[in-house]
Amino acid sequence: MDYKKTKAPASTVTRNLNHVDKPTNNIYESVAIVAKRANQIGGELKEELNRKLEEFASYTDNLEEVFENREQIEISKFYERLPKPTLIAMEEFLNDQVYFRKPEAEKE
Repeated sequence: MDYKKTKAPASTVTRNLNHVDKPTNNIYESVAIVAKRANQIGGELKEELNRKLEEFASYTDNLEEVFENREQIEISKFYERLPKPTLIAMEEFLNDQVYFRKPEAEKE
């Protein structure tokens, strides 16, 4: 998924608990699902950012030279402005874009 085009809010939002627990009928299960999805999103964003910043990496051990690359700064600022993974995951969950299943229910 392209997280750059998400419509998740960039700052915290107060949620109605009745809407959050609708898919699972249990607020704790809903929060656990959102937390796992947020971890996945955070990992994907971190990998993507590291791949982009790897192009600018210098492998010299000289502490006297500090390189400021404008492109590198802009990429970092862009990723800082993106909504946090938790907000993206909650937005996906409330829009029924997250797939989850209960293994104990499948056994019965």
